[in-house]
Amino acid sequence: MNKTAFRLILAAVVIVIAASALFVAVGLMKKPGSRVVILSDGEVIETIDLLSSPDREFVIETELGSNTIRIKDGRISVIDADCPDRTCVSMGELSSELTPIVCLPHRLIIRFIGD
Repeated sequence: MNKTAFRLILAAVVIVIAASALFVAVGLMKKPGSRVVILSDGEVIETIDLLSSPDREFVIETELGSNTIRIKDGRISVIDADCPDRTCVSMGELSSELTPIVCLPHRLIIRFIGD
């Protein structure tokens, strides 16, 4: 293989890698939608459009325990839970499609859904 062919192949590989990295970066930076779903043990409890929902707090109680949910200024979070580790409370506000709010002991998940 001559130098020109090698350089062309190398340039093509670099372009493909750069384009792939750009595509992934844009996908990760994409602002999540405004609709969330709250699941308990895999079943939908509530679907909420954060942009149109009024500020409120409510409790989800199951036989496994309770979680207090807050919707404020178009954002959602778990502000209290009676589970031992309270990881769901420390997760803060839901901000990414990649990282849902999860309470494993209560089998509760809050995540964005497609619009």
